[in-house]
Amino acid sequence: MTKPDEPVPPLARLPSGISGLDEILHGGFLEGGVYILQGSPGAGKTVLANEICFRHARGGGRAAYVTLLAEMHTRLLQHLRPMAFFDESVIPQSLYYVSAFHTLEGDGLKGLLDVLRREIKGQRADLLVVDGLVAAQESAPSDREFKKFINELQAHASVSGCTVLLLTSGLLRQVSAEHTMVDGVFELEDQLFEFRTERSLMVRKFRGSGFLRGRHSFRITDAGVTFFPRVEAVFATASQPDTLSDAKISVGVPGIDKMLLGGLPAATTTGLIGASGIGKTTLGLHFLSHASAAEPGLLFGFFETPERLRLKARHLGLQMGAAVDRGDVEILWQPQRENVLDELAHRLIGAVRRRKVKRLFIDGLGGFLESATSPQRVSRFFSCLTNELRALGATTIFTMEVPEITGPVTRVPSSGVSALLENLVFLRFVERGSILTRLISVHKVRDSGHDPSLREFYITDNGIHVGEAFAGVEGLTTGVAREPASAAATPPPAGPNV
Repeated sequence: MTKPDEPVPPLARLPSGISGLDEILHGGFLEGGVYILQGSPGAGKTVLANEICFRHARGGGRAAYVTLLAEMHTRLLQHLRPMAFFDESVIPQSLYYVSAFHTLEGDGLKGLLDVLRREIKGQRADLLVVDGLVAAQESAPSDREFKKFINELQAHASVSGCTVLLLTSGLLRQVSAEHTMVDGVFELEDQLFEFRTERSLMVRKFRGSGFLRGRHSFRITDAGVTFFPRVEAVFATASQPDTLSDAKISVGVPGIDKMLLGGLPAATTTGLIGASGIGKTTLGLHFLSHASAAEPGLLFGFFETPERLRLKARHLGLQMGAAVDRGDVEILWQPQRENVLDELAHRLIGAVRRRKVKRLFIDGLGGFLESATSPQRVSRFFSCLTNELRALGATTIFTMEVPEITGPVTRVPSSGVSALLENLVFLRFVERGSILTRLISVHKVRDSGHDPSLREFYITDNGIHVGEAFAGVEGLTTGVAREPASAAATPPPAGPNV
């Protein structure tokens, strides 16, 4: 017994072993706690609880899984067998399955409580799952008797140090007495967004511990359950202090470095804005071709496969393929499918941390925007994401595509996002006589001067080359250049001027 003047010892944790979930719970469940996992049928409760049990058993713990449903255990295990966490060797020594369906029907809540106590003691279980709590609630003769059942189960769990997970398909957002009695309430949901669905978890209550608030996405695959803590919650504060530097990072194109007065400021984010086909990816390949062991590079792209990117770099005379072979550059391709926004962010940040990436090229921003189920969170999401990338020391270039090929209006794809970027570079097509030429302009650079002139640039077999500033030409930013009638349009030169 703890004396009044002695410090109260902290409660021990029972890790779930599930990727991302323990991060949301700041370390896992509390030992001896009773938690409700609720959600509609198909939300993922049974798979999640079983994976927690298998991982707990494989880690040396002992678990009992009690079902109150009519489903045969053989059928349940057949459904779980294809999943990577399934390990038949822990059954029944460390993980024991028992059905209390007939006990509940015949002896009611008192008989069920006796079964649960017997399993905890007989199996020496430190983790107990009760699947089908709604059946116990429906069998209760009154709300008072059901509350008494929950209270007695909680008391026994606390004394024995056994963590209890109660699974129920009761109505979401329905607050009842048992929610106030247990130590935590977790809500799982599989929500429809037009034609796609996305699974999410919300921790409604977690007594005795802090946790990451809000909805967190998760995915169920053959590998098991993976949670992706919401970026705005987990990176509300960057993981390490921001380090400021006057260093400049070369873009890899001498003419553009000259416009930037030496290159991009280190550990900043740059928006590279332009129409399809203007050369955004080509510029990014230049940037990565200058990666080295001291400045590792990463291409995080959505549109072109690694093989196509390597071929494109080779046709431009760039040595990015050699940099990939040396391990100085990594290409992570994200096929455009039903991606989860936070999953993409965690994959990106994980790769940056793993290789201490200094040159990061994200091609393009649209891949993230199309994955967002809530447009309202995009600005906050990118604010936290870019803050973390800066703190990790990555100099980042985002490509941002605009729909207009030429014309007087260039619409920034997302004004909320562009305001978060320290540097903005525009690439445009300009109609000059009967020729479509390319124009580059630098609109802002963080804490640095820059060349504000509008310059023509060319893409040749030797990559990008920047020409002199346009002289004696008006209306460049309208998309249709105007020059004296005596000036004849000439084809672009074959080589660079700068």
